Amino acid sequence: MNKKPISFGKISFNINKVEKADDSYASGFGTFGRTPIQEQKEIEEIADDLENQHVHQVMGIKNFGKKAKNFDIEELMEQARKTAQEAAKKKTETDAKDSSANSENEEDSNIGPPVPPDILKSDNEELIGPPIPKQMLEGSSKVTRKENEEDSDEDSYDELSGSDDEETSFEKKIPNTHEVEMLHGTKAVIALAVDPSGARLATGSIDYDVSFWDFAGMDSSMRSFRTLQPCENHPIKALQYSATGDSILVVSGSAQAKVLDRDGFEVLECVKGDQYITDMAKTKGHTASLNSGCWHPNIREEFMTCSNDGTLRLWLTENPKQHKAVIKPRQQGGLKTNPTACSFSRDGNTVACACFDGSIQMWDHRRNFVNTTALLRDAHQKQTEISSISYSYLGSQLASRGNDDTLKLWDLRSFKKPLNVFPNLFSRYDQTDCGFSPDDNIIFTGESLQRNQDTGRLLFYDTKTYKQVKSIEVSKSHVIKSIWHAKLNQIFVGCGDGTIKCYYDQKKSLRGAKLCMVKTHRKKDSVEIVSTQQIITPHALPLFRQEKLRTSKKRMEKDRLDPVKSRRPDLPITSGQGGRVAASGSTLSSFVIRNLGLSKRVDDEQDPREAILKYAKEAEENPFWVAPAYKKTQPKPIFQNGDEEGPTDAKKQKTS
Repeated sequence: MNKKPISFGKISFNINKVEKADDSYASGFGTFGRTPIQEQKEIEEIADDLENQHVHQVMGIKNFGKKAKNFDIEELMEQARKTAQEAAKKKTETDAKDSSANSENEEDSNIGPPVPPDILKSDNEELIGPPIPKQMLEGSSKVTRKENEEDSDEDSYDELSGSDDEETSFEKKIPNTHEVEMLHGTKAVIALAVDPSGARLATGSIDYDVSFWDFAGMDSSMRSFRTLQPCENHPIKALQYSATGDSILVVSGSAQAKVLDRDGFEVLECVKGDQYITDMAKTKGHTASLNSGCWHPNIREEFMTCSNDGTLRLWLTENPKQHKAVIKPRQQGGLKTNPTACSFSRDGNTVACACFDGSIQMWDHRRNFVNTTALLRDAHQKQTEISSISYSYLGSQLASRGNDDTLKLWDLRSFKKPLNVFPNLFSRYDQTDCGFSPDDNIIFTGESLQRNQDTGRLLFYDTKTYKQVKSIEVSKSHVIKSIWHAKLNQIFVGCGDGTIKCYYDQKKSLRGAKLCMVKTHRKKDSVEIVSTQQIITPHALPLFRQEKLRTSKKRMEKDRLDPVKSRRPDLPITSGQGGRVAASGSTLSSFVIRNLGLSKRVDDEQDPREAILKYAKEAEENPFWVAPAYKKTQPKPIFQNGDEEGPTDAKKQKTS
């Protein structure tokens, strides 16, 4: 019997030898005995199965790792032929004149399919192993093309880069292709907060209201799902969601800050301090109106508030009855000054506050709050409120917005002079804020209206070149609060006329207001509203006459008098007639009076004189009480008749 030889070494591309080896089994009319296993794959499969069974019996494990990949030589050769033919066709199309002659000579000289150039790189190198599949070759070519394209784009951008291109690129980063308007009320919106996930928005105003907006539940009408007054008659000065988004800090004009949950229900209220104690460290809470507040970025239970009593206080949600720590900012001479804005750094290690004397003071959160770690006295003009301080996302820069009509950018590594001052930014409110873009390349702030201006603007500046990148005309009122949410890539702006504007990009922004604009506002079906027509019949009988159409107020007043339409309950019973028990008939006293015979009392409608005269004849015939006692001495009464006329008494003369 002829067995198939198994050879090791380099793989030859001589197809004729393989075909001859296969043809040796087909010669003759048949074989005797066991048929030989003709395919190499079956031999390997049987060997693998025996080996796996043996390992499974000894160790309880079938195999180790993955099997080695098996390559089919015939399929690889066919793929090589196809790739060679496609390459030859492309060459003939590009070089029609030269390649036509060369291709004819090569076809005459070469026998068999051409070998691709990727496989045979040189005559000296010998191919060991199967050739590379076509899919891998195509993938590598695509990767090289993309890399070349990227390199070319980078080179072209580096060659053509300039200040104009940077400004246009920064302008494209600002999401303002679409605009959505939400109405909070009629007063200025001076507090805004968006939760970290971007699902809800909270707005506070001078009209004492806090409104909650849920983007997933709103439609295109953009109505809030809840409005409440958590601090009674105090304006809402600051709102901020916690790092986890499960609670919101409410800072109002009162001395007590509150924490609400996501649905607006009160969780805790800070205690109020004793205003007759001069040392603010001895009191348990603030004694004057609050100015600002914020949550700690890393510690979930801690938040900070600043007040007009000249202190900053750190609180824990576990113990709202007493503050955790007190910070006292001081002026140049050592006197106290009121903090107008406060903030934590992005890592939570620094506490910063802006004071009424124009200074910015910082303390280390990990140490005692006695000495400042950074102090800048002349940050802004003295005796003017610094309405906002904001850290950059990297934590190396700080922005401050003041009521001295300036926005200043600071470098915390050299905290002596500002990097740049942006002038002529009028601010009318103490809550006008500023902020950084998510990539720290743009700084933005709002502008209030002056006498000659008509529209409030939101201004964007480059943090490197300090040039104005863009200005958005928001509304015909002041622009107070603005937030650029990093996760949604949307900008929320609070205005002085009670409106909230949301700017987003259709391609670059996610969820948020985009969810609401897709949902259409559903109106009531027209079937539910039935209009009644009035038919005027002046000479109709009263039974068929229709009532005149009246206003809703008069109709309600008339229906109120109707006991059936108003569903009036039964009136209290005043008598026992009709089989019903009177209101006074079920008591013990009413039972005793009824049995004593006094229940036959005189009704209110009957004349009392007639009721008494009913018993006059009986009392005269059978006297019992008064008549027997005076019977002997009582004179006989004589009554004057009405017909008789007697002498009248003379009138008495007046005597003066």
